[in-house]
Amino acid sequence: MSVINMSFLRQWLGRETLAEDVLSVRQAQLMAATLDVPQDALKAGAALPPLWHWIYFLEGLPPSQLGQDGHPARGGFLPPVPLANRMWAGGNVQFLVEIPLGAAVQKRSVIQSIDHKQGRSGELVFVTVLHQVLHQGQVAISEMHDIVYKDATPLGATSNGASNVATSMPPPLHSKLFSPTSTTLFRYSALTFNGHRIHYDVDYCREVEGYGNLVIHGPLSATVLAGFAQDIAGKSIKQFRYRGLQPGLIGAELTLNAAFEGDHLCVWTGLPNGNVSMRADVWF
Repeated sequence: MSVINMSFLRQWLGRETLAEDVLSVRQAQLMAATLDVPQDALKAGAALPPLWHWIYFLEGLPPSQLGQDGHPARGGFLPPVPLANRMWAGGNVQFLVEIPLGAAVQKRSVIQSIDHKQGRSGELVFVTVLHQVLHQGQVAISEMHDIVYKDATPLGATSNGASNVATSMPPPLHSKLFSPTSTTLFRYSALTFNGHRIHYDVDYCREVEGYGNLVIHGPLSATVLAGFAQDIAGKSIKQFRYRGLQPGLIGAELTLNAAFEGDHLCVWTGLPNGNVSMRADVWF
């Protein structure tokens, strides 16, 4: 059983990094190919689609600086949480100014909070990071990103590596099938230089982290939901608040759903058993 030393982990509070990049048109076109969406409009000067900033600012570390899971070894920018599984829990993204493809941009990241909780499946540590994407000195995207660390799920404990807790959702007004394959996951991992083995190494998924199959990237699911929401509304997203509830695995038929709730659109990814993998609230 892991010992969580919060006094030690909180030494990472306030740590900051600054990165620079250019929003390559070619990278955006490869993302469009990965998502099977049109590439024609993705030219220099066109607005960056929502959440596609995640395919930029890539960190390339040598193998000696990677952990067993294929992620950067813990204890660098992020704290060395001694729990086996590391996942995107969710976040809140505000799109303040459109950024054109081809632009030079910067990203400032600061660790905002580190919290320890006891969940149904055991100990959890949540790390929240503030990311700000700047264009011409102005904050264009402001993102609060939540990362969750947990113990590995015992093999065979559930069908998808997470507790099967139903989430009440409104009747969908729009629905669309979402069926990523292992090729989709490989391409997205390549586009984001993401070495996390849960997305391509099925033996590691099952034997080490307790998932029944390859895990769909949290940011990939969020990006698909954001595009789905923007297509329905026909206008640019101003705020996208999302939460991962259960991992989505390849081989299962997933459904994108949408319904209006008051002043915003609610979108979610439905699992075959009726549960929700990821949900988001979207304002325009």
